[in-house]
Amino acid sequence: MKFIRNMVILGLIVFAVLNINNIKQAVAPFNYSDYIMEYSQKYDLDPVMVSAVIKTESNFEADAVSSKNAYGLMQITKETAHWAAGKMGIDDFTTDMLMDPETNIMIGCWYLDNLDKEFGSTDLVLAAYNAGRGNVQQWLDDPAHSSDGKTLTDIPFEETENYIKKVKIFYKIYEFLYF
Repeated sequence: MKFIRNMVILGLIVFAVLNINNIKQAVAPFNYSDYIMEYSQKYDLDPVMVSAVIKTESNFEADAVSSKNAYGLMQITKETAHWAAGKMGIDDFTTDMLMDPETNIMIGCWYLDNLDKEFGSTDLVLAAYNAGRGNVQQWLDDPAHSSDGKTLTDIPFEETENYIKKVKIFYKIYEFLYF
């Protein structure tokens, strides 16, 4: 009986080891890793954070479209994409280009870097990515939400507060599984 139990346990361990990539992919997909690494490096971003944002935004579905008309892996709105493409010097940009994983990740990383240059802290960058830079700036200017004008003590949008928490959870998962 002990031999059978040990063989079953050994079989389960072998099964788990052989299927670890399938398990990782189901829990935390890491598609387009070459683009994530390339554009994270280009824009001096943490690739773990970029991966966590993509997981949170679209679950790595390149053709995702939100109810708020945000497109692709990093769920970028038309307005933000056209503004960013102009700043980046992308000629003849169209919204359809956001469905291309490389273009989406490139613009998303550029935008995260742009937000980081303005706000300088991960929480503020994530809040601005989710709720808009204008909202974050208003919150920083409001003593009800910021005591020092540099950090948020209160985020008035529950969705944004939950978004930040979710990205941070996925950050830990991606860091553990892939980095």
